[in-house]
Formats: sequence, C-alpha cells, structure tokens
Amino acid sequence: MEHSYCRLVLVCSVLVLCLGNQGVLGQLTNDFYDNTCPQLHTIVQQHVFAAMRAEMRMGASLLRLHFHDCFVNGCDGSILLDGNNGEKFALPNQNSVRGYEVIDAIKADLESVCPGVVSCADIVALAAGFGVLFSGGPYYNVLLGRRDGLVANQSGANNGLPSPFEPISSIIQKFNDVGLNTTDVVVLSGAHTIGRARCTLFSRRLSNFSATSSVDPTLDANLAVSLQSLCAGGDGNQTTVLDASSADVFDNNYYRNLLVKRGLLSSDQGLFSGSDAGAASTKALVQAYSADGRRFFCDFVCSMIKMGNISPLTGSAGQIRKNCRVVN
Repeated sequence: MEHSYCRLVLVCSVLVLCLGNQGVLGQLTNDFYDNTCPQLHTIVQQHVFAAMRAEMRMGASLLRLHFHDCFVNGCDGSILLDGNNGEKFALPNQNSVRGYEVIDAIKADLESVCPGVVSCADIVALAAGFGVLFSGGPYYNVLLGRRDGLVANQSGANNGLPSPFEPISSIIQKFNDVGLNTTDVVVLSGAHTIGRARCTLFSRRLSNFSATSSVDPTLDANLAVSLQSLCAGGDGNQTTVLDASSADVFDNNYYRNLLVKRGLLSSDQGLFSGSDAGAASTKALVQAYSADGRRFFCDFVCSMIKMGNISPLTGSAGQIRKNCRVVN
C-alpha cells in the first residue's frame, strides 16, 4: 500500500516539492541515458539484486555510499577514488563505508556495452535507489547526468560529514551547509531503518556516560544490557542492526523505536530525546513519521532527490571515468 501511494503522488508532487535548485534539476533528467546506454537500469538492477541476495545489508551500504559521496564535493563519485588522501580513508569512512566492489562490477559491465558513457557518480546514485527499493522502500526515478570529479577531499570528509556523536543542532547545520533542511535531517536519518553500526559508534552510551549516569538515560535499559554484552572486550568493530524491529526492511519502525528509547546511535535518539535547540525542531517530525509510514516514504523520496542534486558536475565539467577508482 505504501509503495502504490507514493507512486501516485510522485508524478504530481515530487517535482513541485523538490525543485529547490531549478538550475541543477534542469540539467539532470531521469532519461539522460535512454539513447546512449539503454541497458543502464537493467545492469545496475541486476548487480544490486545479486549483491543483496548474497548480503541483504548491501542495500543499506549502497545508500550510505551515496550519502557520504554527496556530502563531500557534491555528488561527484569522489568517494570512490583510491589513494592515501582519498575520502574513503577519512575517519568517518574507514572500516565503515562499503559497496565499492559492487560499483566496480557495475562499471565494468557498463564499459563493455556503452564505454565512456555512464559516470560513476550516477552509478552510485542509481545503485542507492535500487538498494532502497529491494529493501522494501519506495521506488523513485533517480535523476541522472552527473559527471565524475577529478579530486577527492579527505579533509572535507573528516569535517563535513555528520557525526553520530554530534548534537542535533550541529548535524542540522551540516545539512544546511549543503542546501538541505531540518526535515531532510529527520527523513534521511530514517535510512537507519536498514543497516548495521559498529560498537565504536555507540559504546560511549553504555558506560561512564556522565557524572550522574553510567548509561545514557535516553537508551532503553534492556537494550543497553544487550549492547554491553555485544561490545564487551571487543575492538569496537562488532556490529549490530540499527533497527532491531525490522533489520532488513525499509519501513518507519526506526521512528517508532525512537519513541521508546531504542535508537542505537546518539544522533538517532537525539532526534526525539535530545535537549539542544535542534532537537526541539525534530521531535514533532519523528512523531509524525512514526505514525504515518506513507508520509515518510514520500518525504524520503523528496529528500533523496534533493540530496542527489548537491553540487553535481554537469555539461563539460569533470569527466566520465573509465575506472571508478582512478581519474582517466
């Protein structure tokens, strides 16, 4: 029911709601490759489906890859570039961002049928869309026509990506810096309805939290005990699901979890339980999405389209990489 509802409203509302940057959206289109590489959607879809059949978590990984690409230098595929100064080796991405091999495999197949045509940045965006769809989330037409960046920006990744340790007001500011708003913060955080997180990202909530509380008081006590058992004695790389209610299903249970203190990351639970000024503007949205999955799906589509249009390279800017890991 949620999927059919969103498909009905997308045609009449998404283009209206998401035209925040008309110049860029005018350059990106959903039929950009229809004549030059008509096999594109089929190839990407097949690879993402196969990758998720082998590991369902890959849908979340591809979505996160797109997010981390767009927030640094815009959606230009720069996160894919190898090299010691690459974004993939920035602290927020190390041992965290995944899915590079899936993008490589898609690119190799595309180069065999339409060489030099499809950008790595567009592959990432399209793969993220299929990752959402195959997880049970909404379908949406991914706008295409991006070109690939020539340089990575490791310092930008270290400083510009939202951190799970930051207060909500700081996260809102980082979204504002790339043209997104508070609604986008709450909506895109809902992507944590799928995927996993490492203990190092939430273990500080489990002990020595403050002078008055050993455990974060906004964390459900039973969940805290379970997480303490998971993380005890490890190196911080043990993982658990972000949404224990429906770990691999894209739905609105993420928001329902926040209402009962079962958000895994501090930045998740802070959307509902935070005490800073930023949280005051996010709590009502959490409540709204917890009660209305259809609204979440439709707003998620809008926010994804907006995020996918953060400073893309178009026209003659950048290049179409032959290998996503290196510039031509």
